[in-house]
Amino acid sequence: MPSLMIRLYGIVQGVGFRPFVSRAADSLGVLGTVANKGSYVEVFAQGGKDVLERFVHILKNDTPERAVVISADVREIEDTDFADFQIIESEKETGDIFVSPDIATCDKCRQELFDKNDRRYLHPFINCTQCGPRLTILEAMPYDRERTTMHEFPMCEKCEYEYTHAHTRRYDAQPVCCNDCGPQVYIVGQDIKGAEAITLARKSIMDGRIIAVKGIGGFHLCCDAKNEAAVNRLRKLKTRPQKPFAVMMKDMDTVRRECGVLEGQEQFLTGYQKPILLLEKKAGTLAPSISPDNPTVGVMLPYAPLQMLLFDYPDGVEMSDCLVMTSGNVSGAPICRNDEDAQKEIGSYCDMILSHDRKILIRADDSVMDWFDGKPYMIRRSRGFAPLPVMVSRKANLQTLAIGGELKNTFCIGKNELLYLSSYVGDMADIRTVQALRESVQRMQELLEVTPEICVCDMHPKYNTVAVAEEMGLPLEKLQHHYVHILSCMAENDIDEKVIGLSFDGTGYGTDGTIWGGEILLCDTHSFGRAGSIQPFKQVGGDASSKEGWRIAVQLVRDGFGEDAQSVCEKLGLCDEKTFKLQSVMADKNINTVLSTSAGRLFDAVSAILGIRSASTFEGESSMCLEFAAEAFEKQNRGYKTDYSGALYDGRTLATTELVRSLTERYLAGEDKGQLAYDFHAVLAQMAAEFCKKLSEETGIKTAALSGGVFQNKLLLRLTKQLLEASGFRVLIHELVPANDGGIALGQAYYALCNCDNEN
Repeated sequence: MPSLMIRLYGIVQGVGFRPFVSRAADSLGVLGTVANKGSYVEVFAQGGKDVLERFVHILKNDTPERAVVISADVREIEDTDFADFQIIESEKETGDIFVSPDIATCDKCRQELFDKNDRRYLHPFINCTQCGPRLTILEAMPYDRERTTMHEFPMCEKCEYEYTHAHTRRYDAQPVCCNDCGPQVYIVGQDIKGAEAITLARKSIMDGRIIAVKGIGGFHLCCDAKNEAAVNRLRKLKTRPQKPFAVMMKDMDTVRRECGVLEGQEQFLTGYQKPILLLEKKAGTLAPSISPDNPTVGVMLPYAPLQMLLFDYPDGVEMSDCLVMTSGNVSGAPICRNDEDAQKEIGSYCDMILSHDRKILIRADDSVMDWFDGKPYMIRRSRGFAPLPVMVSRKANLQTLAIGGELKNTFCIGKNELLYLSSYVGDMADIRTVQALRESVQRMQELLEVTPEICVCDMHPKYNTVAVAEEMGLPLEKLQHHYVHILSCMAENDIDEKVIGLSFDGTGYGTDGTIWGGEILLCDTHSFGRAGSIQPFKQVGGDASSKEGWRIAVQLVRDGFGEDAQSVCEKLGLCDEKTFKLQSVMADKNINTVLSTSAGRLFDAVSAILGIRSASTFEGESSMCLEFAAEAFEKQNRGYKTDYSGALYDGRTLATTELVRSLTERYLAGEDKGQLAYDFHAVLAQMAAEFCKKLSEETGIKTAALSGGVFQNKLLLRLTKQLLEASGFRVLIHELVPANDGGIALGQAYYALCNCDNEN
């Protein structure tokens, strides 16, 4: 009989692919074998010609829900005699590797979890070929049990039967286990395990206590999201006065009661990634301090069995259907992943720790996404999405390490045209996060079988990420921060052409030694030119100025009002006479002062001038509140059009100083701050669009790319995109890669691919 060798490349490991192949073969009477090869799945198949054609079609097109076949290599081979079809021992071979992210508990496992007649009834680690931990428990490829942390839990006789028999749902499911042979939950520091531990945790939550809960990728801090006292206590313990907490809700009925759900959003909430999704709050039952002064709340559904059991357990405890589930870490440090870390780092934040003995090898925070134009708009790309690669058309022969940014750090490993963006690591100001970066880079290099030939990092001389890159001992390429933002957007959209890049961001080191952040760049994948920016201002006060928008506001008022600036600042309540004079002296003598074009700091300053937020307790707070005020005004005043008669740009700068002066005068004249907040967004968008239009006329470029953390502001994004499209631009934006610094590493890796590969 004819025989084929079929090699399938893509997301074909950790997603039940080999059992799927085996069942397809059995249904058609195909004989042969299937094995993981690390970088692909290899199938030998013997059968009639028509049968083999049907078999190959099924393998390519009728894959398991979580699998993606990117390419298939099908070759005829000499006839081989097989007695049956078997899953055989995996072998390790080199090539492109696709590691499955962790997968949320599937509906069938959830049904079994609460089925009293099922032997996995209330099992906190129930999983199958379609769900469960993957990346976070993986020691090496190929993905087999002996190369995961589940090798520490020998299968019982019943689990082994399911694991080895094709008619079961857990045929070849690597993390398979049950109540008799799987990991155990327990209370750290107490001799309390299993059901007793879960019940105690549930009672503690309902008594207003805070607990830490070990999940798939790390610990969460958890309390009743309806209990204002408990939420406030968590805020005080974590020194987090305003930043919103994520809420895990029991089910979609709860979500619809508490939030507005737009078309398409339920699909992401209930899908197998189960990210945190920002939804519009209703006047529901959540504690007010969940997300103070914020019209949205970050919501996710339970994605692990233990989380489901916290909501629903047959112990008589009347349980809340809304739980705070915020990352279990010290601010700026990586999420805790073991008991020792949890006790040391977050033990003082909670009353007890509910843990388990399945090891977490790679941290994975929850992914966070917003919603724009009917699609997801990623804020933090982590669990459920990382480390799936971004694929680009540019061919290469290169292995690279892109170390990423200083804030919201992720790194990226490039292997030819596949760019593997890591899970979220954290902010590099904390030495613990720097060490977590080193460890994560090493583990991902091992998993992906990569030996980088070049390292790419930021050009800022004082970044900790730069120090990490320099210690790698590799040829090093240092790139300008805002150019890389545009490259990131280009990579996600698979674009290799000249673009006009609007890179609106916080702060980054410019090629002229000043602070950049509101840049209009002429870019391709090889180089960039700075075509324009917002008008420069003096940023006084060092690190404090990034948190205290009033400092920036004082300088913008000085630039706009000259001798009258002190009086204006006092009327606005920005500072008193003594402070104004001190700020002025520092600026004039360049003491702890830098020249800046940061769009993020411009937003902070306008927020302070309009009396919305004079300082931020977390990154972006002042700018977010400015956006919320503008959006609330727009919602209440449909059809309103901004009427601005001032200049839009002056030479190569946007006329932002004049805009701030105009807004200040109108605010002091008594105009509504919400209207002025909206006008600021609308005029800035108009300035940017008109400048791009002028550049397009000069260069012929008709593609614009929008990136940088300021473009997390959906109002600015929408207004700018609409104006550019009205002028005939093709506009590139982000979707599943963050516009903020969480996407920086992708742009760095894309540059290396386009400029440093061995084929060039």
